[in-house]
Amino acid sequence: MNAEERTPAEEAREALRAARAGASAEPAEGNSGSTDGLEQRAAPDARPGEVARAALRAAVAARREGEAASEEADAGPDEPAAPPAPRPASTHPRPGDAAREALRAARREADRGERRPRKTTPRPAPAPAEGHSAQARVARDMRSFLSTAFRMPDLADDPEAEAPPRTDTPEPPAEHAPTPPAPSTTPTRTPDHPAPPHHPSSMATPHRDSELRRTFPPFAPRPEPQDFATTWWGQAWVDALEHTALDVNRLARGRGYADAGHVDAITVTPGLVLAYVRGSRPRPYRVQLRLRRLSDEDWERLLEAAVDSPADIAALLDKELPHTLADRGVPLLPGAGDLIPQCSCPDSGRPCKHAAALCYQTARLLDADPFVLLLLRGRGERELLDTLSRRSAASAARAARERGPAELPGVRASEALAGRPLPPLPAPMPAPAHPEAPPAYPAAPGGPDPFALDQLATDAAARAHALLTTGRDPVGGLTLWQDAVRLAAARPGSGLTAATRRLYATLAAAVDRTPAELARAVAAWRQGGLAGLTVLEEPWDPPAGRFDRARPQLLAADLPAFRPWRNHLTHPAGHAQLRLGQDGLWYAYESEPGHQDWWPRGAPDLDPVSALTTLDIPDAL
Repeated sequence: MNAEERTPAEEAREALRAARAGASAEPAEGNSGSTDGLEQRAAPDARPGEVARAALRAAVAARREGEAASEEADAGPDEPAAPPAPRPASTHPRPGDAAREALRAARREADRGERRPRKTTPRPAPAPAEGHSAQARVARDMRSFLSTAFRMPDLADDPEAEAPPRTDTPEPPAEHAPTPPAPSTTPTRTPDHPAPPHHPSSMATPHRDSELRRTFPPFAPRPEPQDFATTWWGQAWVDALEHTALDVNRLARGRGYADAGHVDAITVTPGLVLAYVRGSRPRPYRVQLRLRRLSDEDWERLLEAAVDSPADIAALLDKELPHTLADRGVPLLPGAGDLIPQCSCPDSGRPCKHAAALCYQTARLLDADPFVLLLLRGRGERELLDTLSRRSAASAARAARERGPAELPGVRASEALAGRPLPPLPAPMPAPAHPEAPPAYPAAPGGPDPFALDQLATDAAARAHALLTTGRDPVGGLTLWQDAVRLAAARPGSGLTAATRRLYATLAAAVDRTPAELARAVAAWRQGGLAGLTVLEEPWDPPAGRFDRARPQLLAADLPAFRPWRNHLTHPAGHAQLRLGQDGLWYAYESEPGHQDWWPRGAPDLDPVSALTTLDIPDAL
């Protein structure tokens, strides 16, 4: 077999032989056993790592033996041994080189996978550092973290934990285990600087709550010790715990755990109280309190007693537990020995400090809501209230049937009205001669216009007076636009003043029109009321007769021939116009010459010539 076909193990053994030959040609007799042991460890079936370690041990031993032999040969009998001189360079390989070559061969063989893979643990990559000191610090921090991260507390940390940890205890979910920080930021844990306590996240599952399962959030830590029970039923719960405890020290430590907020969210189901309590170890303990559920016969007696006393139901609705309900012969409150604690800690005390802490916090829950106690006994709040409501209604109906209808004092309505004529209605009061003036409305910053309020009140009073005296509303049939025009026309004065512009803008915005359209409509309303507004907005085709005779009449008055269009007669100059209304009256309009901007002018008249002469434009005619 040539040198190219040798395996890394054979190369390591060859390096071992060369190291022994270079260090000492003839080993001492007393060391022959060690050489045989090295050869035995470097057997053909040895692994590459074992061969490398054996080569390193043989090289170191051979070097030490050679140095000792040379010192003994050079030193005289009366002279002290001189310090060893530096060894000259030799063609033979040094022991360190032989060991390194053997280690490289072992690594190459492991990389090629010729032998079974070694089980390695992945190491976190160290943080980037500068220089050898930074790398050494990172390595030291990593070693410190690995040596303390998964350390379990000793018995000295928990004096009461005398028994070994139970192996049948279910462990919390993996997601609640403490997560180690990055290696570069992890402080070294020393006796003077212990690691800070880890507070795991809550393990409660409130999303699974139902009628028979309720989850309560954990209580906040209390800076000063206080009583855990302030009601008589909460104190009865605490007494049931303390009267059966065998060690008052455990109770004191349990109160300390409860005050410090070590109890996680509490889950209550029929017959069971469950919570996780943090102790001296990083992993919290699973604690249970068991209480016997009431039987169907006990619940029947309890419900019947509550139905017979409505005050007890009212007290329950006010989150109070009445004495009369608890003294009905049904064991509603726990007695001595009724609470059965169970904890995953190694403490064998009954109860342990973790169970005592959960019991004290449960007393606070009972103080706030006695329905928690009823849930522990087997019934939910909604079910109890529904049952009590049905039974109370049934009991009231049964009592009413047994009593029968009661005779009420007085006279029946049928007897009082039989054969008795009704008196006539009183005469209506006379209507006032005119509506009264409305009260004065003061002006307020940001408030409505007092003059507008006065106008609305006056208009409402006038409509009410007309309805009272005539039996009809004069403006009841108007549309929103027509009523807006009527209100604007009722505004006293002429011209668009500042107050008038504000009123016109408000009314026009309410009916989706422009202030100019509203002003033109107001002029038509003032000219002829609702008929005048109709003439402005609705042209129509009048029948032959009255409209046809108007043109000869205008010609006879020395006026030019007016151009007819439907019910309109327009002056040839385009500045005057007559419109015939459906009421038979002529309405005069005026515009700038050459513009179709007609505005009502004057008063309506039966004669077209008289209606036209009322215009204040004599020169234009």
